[in-house]
Amino acid sequence: MITPEIEELKQYVEQKYGKVLATSTDFENFSYHLLDTKGYQLSTSTLKRLWGYVNDKHVPRKLTLDQLSMYIGYDNFNNFTQWLKTHTRYNSSFFRASMLLSSDLKPNETVEIGWQPNRMVSLVYHGESVYEVTSSVNSKLCVGDRFVTGCFIKGQPLYVPFLLREGVRTQPFVAGRNGGLSLIKVLDREE
Repeated sequence: MITPEIEELKQYVEQKYGKVLATSTDFENFSYHLLDTKGYQLSTSTLKRLWGYVNDKHVPRKLTLDQLSMYIGYDNFNNFTQWLKTHTRYNSSFFRASMLLSSDLKPNETVEIGWQPNRMVSLVYHGESVYEVTSSVNSKLCVGDRFVTGCFIKGQPLYVPFLLREGVRTQPFVAGRNGGLSLIKVLDREE
């Protein structure tokens, strides 16, 4: 069984190794790398199972998790999971933010959003959290694109599960990945 902590461990291992483990050759090379640099003997098949490369519902051995944790600089897997629990990157918390909720809008109101560097998009609200792009400057959003979101939060990226572009769903989209939205404004509304 793979837990969120194991998924985090795998990401940190790939980050330290400098490569994503995705092919049979990747797992073979990483297995040799562990043996050469640390003296750890983790088989290619063990690594493939852990990374989900092969379909196998096994519980990883503690030694495997300990060695991968030591590879990234921890004493053992338990020490790594304790660090995850206390690191601020992983803590949930409340925060203050300027935001616009879809539930506060009326259909046909126009919303303007912007983010760095120099991206500006106007949206018309259609109700039920659906927005349509009416103008786009320096953005990958196109006039006519539609998407669903419950809110816009200043200083946070806008994540949408898909855009509806010419009747076709796209992959997930993020606006303001670095630095978040810097402008959120309802046009023609008295402040």
